[in-house]
Amino acid sequence: MERLELELISIFTLAAGWLIVIGLTLRIVMRRPPVGVSLAWLAVIFSVPLLGAFIYLLFGEKRLGRRRGAVAAANQAAYERWLRQQAAFGLATAQLQSVAYVPLARQAAKVLGQGVMPGNSMTLLSDYVAFFTQLLADIAAARHSVDLAFYIWHEGGWADAVGEALVAATQRGVCCRVLVDAVGAKAFLRGEQAARLRREGVILTAALPASLLSTFAVRADLRNHRKLAVIDHAIAYTGSQNLVDPRYFKRGAGVGEWVDAMVRVVGPAATLLSGVFAVDWAIETRTAFVPPPPPPFVLPGGAIQVAPSGPDLHPGAMHQLLLAALYSAERELVLTTPYFVPDEAIVTALISAAQRGVAVSLVVPLRNDSKLVQYASASQYDELLAAGVRIYRYAAGLLHTKSLTLDGALSMFGSVNLDARSLWLNFEISLLLYDAAFTATLRALQQRYLEVSLPLDLAEWRQRPRHCYLIENCCRLLGPLL
Repeated sequence: MERLELELISIFTLAAGWLIVIGLTLRIVMRRPPVGVSLAWLAVIFSVPLLGAFIYLLFGEKRLGRRRGAVAAANQAAYERWLRQQAAFGLATAQLQSVAYVPLARQAAKVLGQGVMPGNSMTLLSDYVAFFTQLLADIAAARHSVDLAFYIWHEGGWADAVGEALVAATQRGVCCRVLVDAVGAKAFLRGEQAARLRREGVILTAALPASLLSTFAVRADLRNHRKLAVIDHAIAYTGSQNLVDPRYFKRGAGVGEWVDAMVRVVGPAATLLSGVFAVDWAIETRTAFVPPPPPPFVLPGGAIQVAPSGPDLHPGAMHQLLLAALYSAERELVLTTPYFVPDEAIVTALISAAQRGVAVSLVVPLRNDSKLVQYASASQYDELLAAGVRIYRYAAGLLHTKSLTLDGALSMFGSVNLDARSLWLNFEISLLLYDAAFTATLRALQQRYLEVSLPLDLAEWRQRPRHCYLIENCCRLLGPLL
């Protein structure tokens, strides 16, 4: 009898396992994620059926919660109405400095609803000292509001100085709001500095809260990865710098200090960046979207398109715009990114650019804080090098700047990495800067990165041990899920 019961249990377990596998397979097929993502998940589910199914239920779909979804839909509708009102301040794409980028600007306006805004003063802040020094000065001069949204806030050094500046601003009547990611800033939210900010009147909120109880209702790894500061709705910062002092952040990771850059924008585009913060704040606090005041009087200046993206906001928009930019290059492409795990479409676009004579340079860190990403990234180098793409590994720390310059006339700059997570899953913010002067400044910064980077030689790269090929190619299979 016991043997029969064991056999029945085994048969039932096997049948249930296969029913789960078949059911999830059909679900993946019908939801139609990118083919690479679909195949990667199917490989996981079929390789380790029960464990793979469990992992898929945790991380396989873009679940943000029904309650949050309802609030987000209402606020998104109000936000889009406000965006349409801002169109009066926009620039006709035909007025761009280079007609070559009219199709890209038109596409960005179509998929994001964001027009090209003229009349912006743009300052590239090429290191953390320049960024924090300028940010503290602007907070000290704030008259009405200070809004900060960052993926990570890590106590120590300059980050503590920002906290003190917020307290001082609050005491003189400035409304200070801070939105930090619940996972990226987990330690900060539980620390003394966060408690003090709240006691002193700074309004502090965690974005995308995650817990064990909500694991199956809300996907825990969908994060707000934006870096954004807005002063009085008229001055804004964005880029790759978190609210961390590199001298104190991840000192034991063995990758050196993190290297970042930010851009300070004064003008109508700052108002649009303020709108991005406002809609994020409304969703996370379950309140109504309060639009920023109208942009200031438009003066001569650079043209910018603001490009927010996320899993529930134009999914895949940045992927589309990045491909459009890569295919529009005629002379030169320079890209910097800490996490380079591209899909086949991006690899093909880079190879195509190199093959048609574009000078393509890719700068990545020599040492990465994620070994999995480092190996998955390395698996692409052989094909890219063979096609003529020049790859450089930055040796003076962990290069965290995410930037693209195109033909000396167009820049893409912000928080987006060249991986599936940034392009499809995280909430990100980028700028398309149609300004030759700013692009020249950014290109000069990229050149400084290149000067302290080690170029990869194809012949030498192919001499690495055979086991490296195996590790890299195995990690490459997980690339769509990273």
